[in-house]
Amino acid sequence: MVDIQVKNLTKFFVIGENLLEGLSFEIQEGECVAILGRNGCGKTTLFNILTGQMDYDDGEVYVNPNKKLGLISQIPVFPEGYAVEDVLRSAYGEILRIRQKMELLECEMVKGVTDDQLREYDALTNRFQSGGGYDMDVEVDKICNGLGITPEQRHQAFSSLSGGEKTRVNLARLLLEKTDILLLDEPTNHLDLNSVEWLEQYINAFKGTVLAISHDRYFIDQVADRVIEITEGHAEFYSGNYSFYMDEKQARFDLQLKQYEQEQAKLKQLGYTVERMKGWGINNRTLYRRAMSIQHRMERIKKTEKPKKERTMKASFGEKDFSGDVVFKMKNVSKAFGERTLFSDVNLNVEGGERIAILGDNGTGKSTFIKCLLGEEDCAGKIQFGPTVKWGYLPQIIHFKNPERTLYDTMLYEKNCTPQVARDRLGAFLFQGEDVFKQVKNLSGGEQSRLRLCMLMDEKINLLILDEPTNHLDIASREWVEAAIEEFEGVLLFVSHDRYFIEKFAERIWLLEDGGIRDFACGYKKYRSILEHEAAAKPAVAAAPKPKKEKPKGGTKETDKLVRRLEREIEKQEAVVAAYDAKIEAAAADYQELTRLLEEKEAAEMQLMELMEQWEAAQE
Repeated sequence: MVDIQVKNLTKFFVIGENLLEGLSFEIQEGECVAILGRNGCGKTTLFNILTGQMDYDDGEVYVNPNKKLGLISQIPVFPEGYAVEDVLRSAYGEILRIRQKMELLECEMVKGVTDDQLREYDALTNRFQSGGGYDMDVEVDKICNGLGITPEQRHQAFSSLSGGEKTRVNLARLLLEKTDILLLDEPTNHLDLNSVEWLEQYINAFKGTVLAISHDRYFIDQVADRVIEITEGHAEFYSGNYSFYMDEKQARFDLQLKQYEQEQAKLKQLGYTVERMKGWGINNRTLYRRAMSIQHRMERIKKTEKPKKERTMKASFGEKDFSGDVVFKMKNVSKAFGERTLFSDVNLNVEGGERIAILGDNGTGKSTFIKCLLGEEDCAGKIQFGPTVKWGYLPQIIHFKNPERTLYDTMLYEKNCTPQVARDRLGAFLFQGEDVFKQVKNLSGGEQSRLRLCMLMDEKINLLILDEPTNHLDIASREWVEAAIEEFEGVLLFVSHDRYFIEKFAERIWLLEDGGIRDFACGYKKYRSILEHEAAAKPAVAAAPKPKKEKPKGGTKETDKLVRRLEREIEKQEAVVAAYDAKIEAAAADYQELTRLLEEKEAAEMQLMELMEQWEAAQE
C-alpha cells in the first residue's frame, strides 16, 4: 500500500529558479526512507508540502488520508505556563478528554445511577482502554527515559528550555501521539549518543512509515531501508542504507563517466571519418552522401551528459611545529556548580599526535570541561600546557564580534589580510561571488561554522579543539571537514555525537560520567565493546549456560559430496557473472539494455553469494 506519492512536484520561490522541479517518488507502507541532499536543496520544503504547511506550484501530492502523519521540525507554540509534562500529555488529547468525561460521570453517579449513565460510562471506558489510556503513564515514562528527559525536567516550564531541549521534548510528544507516518527533520541534532541509539531501536521496531532528513551517516546506516537524494530538484533512488548509497553513487558516476568517454571517442572517430569522406567526396557524390549519412547518425546518437564532480572546499589547517613530549597535563582538576559536581580529581596527560574524543550524556559537562582547559571557566586543580603549544578552538555556539559586517569585511579586519587573500580564502570555503557580501548575522548555522573554520584554518596551531564540529553541516561539508582534519598532524581533541566522525578519528576516549572521567586508550568500536561487556557482566545472577547445539546428523561422506557439488555450482555461477562484464561493455551506449544487464548481473551475484554461504555452512 502506498502511504506517500509525489508526482512531478514543482516549487519555486524565485520565478525562473525552481527549488523542486519534476520531483517524483513513492513511499510504501512500513518503509523507512532517508532523504539526503545538500543544505538548501529543498528537503525541509518537501516536508512542509507533505504536511500541508506550504503550497506548491505544480504536480500532485498524495498522503494516505487514513493515516495519521506527524512532523518533528519546527517547535509548536504551547500556552503560557505549560510545563514539559503538559506538553508530553498533549499527545493524549482525546484520551484525556474521555477521562474527564468519565470523572464527571463518576461524580454524577455518586448521587444515583441510571441505565443511560451506565451505558455511557461503559462506552467511555472501552474507548479509554482501546486508546491506550491505562498504559499512558508507562508509555510517557518509557519515552522520557529513552530520550533522557529527567523527572526534574518534566516539571520545568517548557518555555524555559533551550532549543535543543525543546526539540527533544517535541520528539517525545510526537512519538507518544502514535502517528502512522513519521516525518523526522534532523531528529538526532540535539540528542546524546544514548538517546540516538534508543531512537534507532524505536524506529527499527516501529511498524509505521518513516521519512527522515538526516546528515547523521551512522543513524542512516542503522535505520534506512533505502535513500532518496534530492539533487537539482530531482530525485535519485538508492535501494539501501548510507553505506550502500555511497558505493552505488560512486559506481554510477564511474559508469556514466565511462559511457561519456566511450561516446566522445566514438563521435571523435566518426567526425574524423566524415571530414575525410567530405574531402574525398568533392568529386564523388556517393562518398559525399555517405559522409552526410554518418553525420546524421552522429546527430541522432543519444549523448550521455558528462557527470559532474561536486564542488569541494580546498583548504587545510596551518600547523605550528611542536617540540617536546607533553601537550598538556591536568592534575586534580575539579569543577562544580553549587552542590552539583561535574567532574573531580581528574588527572590526565596528553602527548603529541593523539586524537581524543570526549563523550558523555547531555549535561555531564563536556563543553564546560573544554572551557576549563582553555581558561574560559574557573576550576580547581592545575592545568599546564607545553611551552610550544598553540591551540585553535571551534566552539559549539559560534559568536562573531561584529555580526553586522560582511564575510569579506570580517576576513579583512579580523585576519588582517589583503583583499585578494580574503577573496581566495573565502573562495576555498565555497563563499564565492555575491556570497562574500552577505552579513555574517544572516548566515545559517552551517555557514557560520564554515566561516569560523575558514578563519581558524589560517592560524598556525598544533592543538585543535572542536566542540560538535559537524553540527549544522550537510554530509558533503562534513566529509570536507574530515578530509581537512585527516591532513592535520597535531593533537586533536573533540566533543561529538557524530558516531561516524568519532569512529573515524578517535584513538583515545574520555568518558564523562558519575562526576569523573574514564580514560579509554582505544578507538570507538573497542570502547563500545568494553561498555557492552561491562553491561553484560552487571547482573549478579549468572545466566544459565546455553544448551550445546547438536551436530547435524549425517556422515562425513555426505558432507564431502555436498561441498564438492557446491564448489562445482560456484564455479559455474562465477563464469555466469563474469560473462556479464563483456555484455555490459558492449551495451554501454544503450541505457535500457545496460539497466537490464546490470539488474541481471546483480541477481546472478546474489545467487553466487547464496551458494558461497551454503558452502561455508557445509564446511563448518
